Amino acid sequence: MNYLSFIGGAVLALAVIGRPAHGREKAGLKVAGADTSYTLHGQVAGLDTGWVFLYHPGDGPIDSTVISHGQFDFAGSVTEPQFCHLVFKKLNRDNIYSLAFFLQPGNLGLTGTKDSIAALVPSGAPIQEEYLQFSKKADAAVDWQAWGHANELATAAKDKLKTDSLSAAATVMDNRQKQLAKDYATAHPSSYVAVFEVLNYFSYNPDAQELQVLYTGFIPEIQSSHLGTELKKVLDAALLTGVGRPAPIFTQADTKGRPVSLSSLKGQYVLVDFWASWCGPCRAENPNVLKSYRAYHPKGFTVLGVSLDDEKSPWLEAIRKDGLPWTEVSDLKGWKNSAAVLYGVEGIPMNFLLDKNGVIVAKGLRGDDLEKKLAEFLH
Repeated sequence: MNYLSFIGGAVLALAVIGRPAHGREKAGLKVAGADTSYTLHGQVAGLDTGWVFLYHPGDGPIDSTVISHGQFDFAGSVTEPQFCHLVFKKLNRDNIYSLAFFLQPGNLGLTGTKDSIAALVPSGAPIQEEYLQFSKKADAAVDWQAWGHANELATAAKDKLKTDSLSAAATVMDNRQKQLAKDYATAHPSSYVAVFEVLNYFSYNPDAQELQVLYTGFIPEIQSSHLGTELKKVLDAALLTGVGRPAPIFTQADTKGRPVSLSSLKGQYVLVDFWASWCGPCRAENPNVLKSYRAYHPKGFTVLGVSLDDEKSPWLEAIRKDGLPWTEVSDLKGWKNSAAVLYGVEGIPMNFLLDKNGVIVAKGLRGDDLEKKLAEFLH
């Protein structure tokens, strides 16, 4: 899961971000004494009444306003472009429309219709074109829609040969887009688009050395921005949990509320497996982990499952339904699970394989990779 999908959830994305630097103001960078105020005027045909909620990044403020005759207005101040969400809710109805975009100083506008919220046309955002140009290039490099259709058919047909082939193809496509983001960041060290795309493509299971080069390549203003700060968090976690590093120790409660420390499992090969009951790909991976567990548990291998659930009942039901025999822990804080934060988990399923001394020897093992890796250590 990339950064955009992680922070946006099911939100449809239309980002209004940066143009290459031809001077600091055009790059969207902070300029001493510059006006930080913004106005945002929206006009959505067909959505005559309702509410609009403006969510700022992370735990930032939430603003709201009433839609009147399809129009709404926001005003405020931002010192740099911020990735925000607009959530539209009609009065007395459950249907919600969402839009993700970059908010920046200036007079901004959004126009469109209620049937195409994700295609609202922004105006007054001088750095939108850069993002759109990069997005078109990245989208043209792959065809995820065709891949998804083929994978759905292969999965339904239980065609393992085909799904394995498609999995390999997905890796190739993902690497192609990552290379585009990497090249763009190298060429545009003062661009908000560049840091956004690096965060988008390199947050899940990053290579620490590669990410460090990308981060240090950005100018100080970008490094200290909100997106730069988020990227630094990803980098710090990657450095802490890279292959060859001692696994960070944590303690969480098991399904019966008893504290379990990772350190108590030393002397065995341990897979620290981050997942959740609501995560479809995680549930699809559980049979692979279970197969490896059955084959190598007698030889000194075990699993410590860490759930990113925030409710206990569905977590317990998923354990029962999937037949997971190993120890499972969770603090039931969802994405803010303390162990997940410590390990820099930005997407699930994600796992870390530890040797008998608690040193990380592999990570991000999917499909048959876990069993193959265990075969190297446990004969």
